[in-house]
Amino acid sequence: MNLHRMLLEREAAGRPVTVGIVGAGKFGTMYLSQARLTAGIHIVAVADLNVARARSQLAMACWPADRYDATSYDDALKTGKTLVTEDAEAMIRHPAIEVIVEATGDPKTGIHLCQYAIRNGKHIVMVNVEADAVAGPLLARQAREAGVVYSLAWGDQPAMICEQVDWARANGFNVVAAGKGTRYHPTYHQSTPDTVWDILAKYLKIENRAAINPKMFNSFVDGTKSGIEMTAVCNATGLHSQPEGLSFPPATRFEHAEICKPRADGGVLSGKGVTEVTSSVYRDGTEVPHNLVMGVYVVFESESAYSQQCIREYNCLPDSTGKYSALYRPTHMIGLELGISVASAALRKEPTGVPICFNSDVIATAKRALKAGEMLDGEGGFCVWGKQTPARDSLEKGYLPLGLAHQVRLKNDIAEGQRLTWTDVDYDPDDSAVKVRREMEAMFARPNS
Repeated sequence: MNLHRMLLEREAAGRPVTVGIVGAGKFGTMYLSQARLTAGIHIVAVADLNVARARSQLAMACWPADRYDATSYDDALKTGKTLVTEDAEAMIRHPAIEVIVEATGDPKTGIHLCQYAIRNGKHIVMVNVEADAVAGPLLARQAREAGVVYSLAWGDQPAMICEQVDWARANGFNVVAAGKGTRYHPTYHQSTPDTVWDILAKYLKIENRAAINPKMFNSFVDGTKSGIEMTAVCNATGLHSQPEGLSFPPATRFEHAEICKPRADGGVLSGKGVTEVTSSVYRDGTEVPHNLVMGVYVVFESESAYSQQCIREYNCLPDSTGKYSALYRPTHMIGLELGISVASAALRKEPTGVPICFNSDVIATAKRALKAGEMLDGEGGFCVWGKQTPARDSLEKGYLPLGLAHQVRLKNDIAEGQRLTWTDVDYDPDDSAVKVRREMEAMFARPNS
């Protein structure tokens, strides 16, 4: 690792890496709290539709008020201060900014701003994994053709899983499974923004409910976020979705090699080279001890009997047969670690994870019986959750991506648990995000795409 040295060189040369951030939510604010302390980084601007909220977030992130009172881009660049603005496109257009951090969390906004950044020659750090799940493979290809970096966000679990997969493969191991931990029970798929409080109260002490967004939290609970994140991992590594997506087996952090291996060898997986998310809750509702709820893992194997012997000798968490082993990281630090992606994109021109294929999709799936005429409310809402699905199935059956199942009206009745298709909804074919998604589907439906 030499990113710190490279940042110091930029600082010494008076040319810090210049960054613009779109979205001053939790992730963006966590990054801001460390970016202020990072040599060689200059946050030129923060763009958010609510400027007052963005200023409040900067204050919460321990920024002195005189650090974000720049009156213009020229002022920010001259003084090293930060401009707070509501105009994200003007920020992206500014020629002095090298890296754009897209942290809005909205798929349609993310797709639009990503393409706008690419057209303006900016590197993109895509915190917005929701947008990546909808159109990441196409966006990454467009960025590559334009000579800029499109990168998953280090600190978020998908990029960290990609790093573990790369570690295993670069050392000659075969990747059997990769993924993360979460809190899951089969009943959570029916969770809504109204009922999510009952689940959250079991493991979080929430003193002020008004301080959190129940719809956003519900996307973590109902299985959607896991489907989105594992889709990002598959498309960035070449791993595959299992035919029926994630099964969320309960597992301690020490059991992953035993559980996340093929069924033929006593595990739960449909085969090798797939993603899986393990649960911190047993099916009877009790807690799994030493779980991996905030962590990431990779299960791997070696064809060398000597390597297998060494793995056992060095206690590398082998399964009972000694054939499979696991490596895990117990937690992740979200935006506090995002500086790795920013520095890597600007200084090495290298992403910390980038879509290379379209192997996985995340599909809108009915939480309950839905009736024709109902309006879908998207991720974390009352109507649908996101189910990881092989991309080939999505293309062949015309499934509706979860990220576009918002503010569209149903044309057909849908049974609980049924995956929706494009023909089930009255969508606008001229919507910009729909057009990008349809372009990607057509591209990958062709052979050798």
